[in-house]
Amino acid sequence: MSAADVRPLAIAITTGEPAGVGPELTAAALMQARERWPSAHFTVLGDRALLASRAGGAWPAATDPVRIEHHALAAPAEAGTLNAANGRYVLGLLDAAIDGAVSGRFDAIVTAPLQKSTINDAGVPFTGHTEYLAERTNTPRVVMMLAGSSERPLRVALATTHLPLKDVPAALSVDGLVETLTIIDHDLRAHFGLAAPRILVTGLNPHAGENGYLGREEIDVITPALERARALGIDAPGPYPADTLFQPRYLKDADCVLAMFHDQGLPVLKYATFGEGINVTLGLPIIRTSVDHGTALDLAGTGRADPGSMIAAIDAAVTMARHKRGA
Repeated sequence: MSAADVRPLAIAITTGEPAGVGPELTAAALMQARERWPSAHFTVLGDRALLASRAGGAWPAATDPVRIEHHALAAPAEAGTLNAANGRYVLGLLDAAIDGAVSGRFDAIVTAPLQKSTINDAGVPFTGHTEYLAERTNTPRVVMMLAGSSERPLRVALATTHLPLKDVPAALSVDGLVETLTIIDHDLRAHFGLAAPRILVTGLNPHAGENGYLGREEIDVITPALERARALGIDAPGPYPADTLFQPRYLKDADCVLAMFHDQGLPVLKYATFGEGINVTLGLPIIRTSVDHGTALDLAGTGRADPGSMIAAIDAAVTMARHKRGA
């Protein structure tokens, strides 16, 4: 084993929207760094004074395994109050983490929540972390997957992400679904250590189209895609009616569910795992995990925000990086 193989994993954490809970959640999670993740070192990207203030004196010592990479706020940040002047600051944290991961400086990145509106109000068109990561890494297709903790291992991936519901049917194609299933299958093997992933696939329409009476997407698009994926060796049965698929008797042998649109799969996942779940972007040349919640402006600065999802996101980043390295 080479020296590179035995060095500690390098994990970057972007602290996200400065008016939100990201800075304090990062501090709370990393209080466990030395005991919980002894094989990793952490670089926290954010404004040093903001992080110290929001941690309430509980910030981990600035020694291994945690260090702060200072990025100055553009304007003072008040907990719970958005300021568009800091939109580009938030994006700068993400850019620095992506550049570090692409260059090999970081083995994985973990992102605290950001506020899309703040970045857009700063004059930068921004749809979300997932789409931005794809653009910055020149990745033609990525897949958003949310997952529970190791105690609640439900995983739900999405065929489409942040689209109006009326645009979803036109966004589905045979080729696109095959590519999505290929990415899920590959990354579950490479980053999660699953030798033969089983991916259950939902239909688009109620009752999976009711044999064409409630829509033909299952007949014309989804079923042909699944047939092609299975010919490639991907275990992807379906399409199943989404309203009955999320039951233990179906999920007990599944490694992931592929839902056709955002609010078809994620309400179930979040109901089952909220506060312990994570968001993972599959298909990237880098590893990225995140919390499963937003900026929680009402909780920012109160000390009441639960770091469970951030801890789970760091857990996943360390595990995925270890699998990628082959350790």
